[in-house]
Amino acid sequence: MGPADNQVSVTPSDTADLAYVSRALFIGGAGNIVVTPASGQANVTYTCPAGMILPIRAARVLATGTTATNIVNWY
Repeated sequence: MGPADNQVSVTPSDTADLAYVSRALFIGGAGNIVVTPASGQANVTYTCPAGMILPIRAARVLATGTTATNIVNWY
C-alpha cells in the first residue's frame, strides 16, 4: 500500500464509520483519539501530540473519549 491519495476532515461519531478506511490519521490538536480498527477488533485509545501522523487503518473515530482536534483521514 502506497501513500494516501486523498484527505478529508473527520467528525468523530459513536455510530458512523468513516466514509473510507484510513491509511493514516493526522492529529492536528493534541489529545486522545479513540478508534475502531478496520479489523473490527476492540476500540483502542491513543494519546497523541499535535501534528502526529498515526499510521493505522481505522474504520471509525469515536466521539466518546476523543479529545484530539483537527483530525484528518488520509486514505
